[in-house]
Amino acid sequence: MTETNRPKPFSEFGDVYGFLEEVRLRPNMWVRDCSLLHLDSLLTGYRMALGVHGIAEPFDFWTPGGESRFSEWLGRRLGRVSALGWAVEIEREAEREGRPAMGMFFELLDEFRVGRGTVVAG
Repeated sequence: MTETNRPKPFSEFGDVYGFLEEVRLRPNMWVRDCSLLHLDSLLTGYRMALGVHGIAEPFDFWTPGGESRFSEWLGRRLGRVSALGWAVEIEREAEREGRPAMGMFFELLDEFRVGRGTVVAG
């Protein structure tokens, strides 16, 4: 593996979006079976670690006692609200369209971030 292909050390992720950019580059390395349900579990663990360690970081995927800004946006974007969460809804949509769910997730994530004025990698 060349130096440019080597995964970044955790200390260089910066925030959840830095982590997600690593997932985008190497989804099979980070997420079992490229399942969005597994990615959702990873992000829940990430959010729990922020809380346990008292780290204040904006987090769009789930806040204990609150809503997921990404889920709310996705419901508006897809024209339906679901209590099942963003991962299930994207996997269902990807199956309907015959596309890989992980790729669809990153397309939707980019759209979400652009709409919020957040810089998107790539």
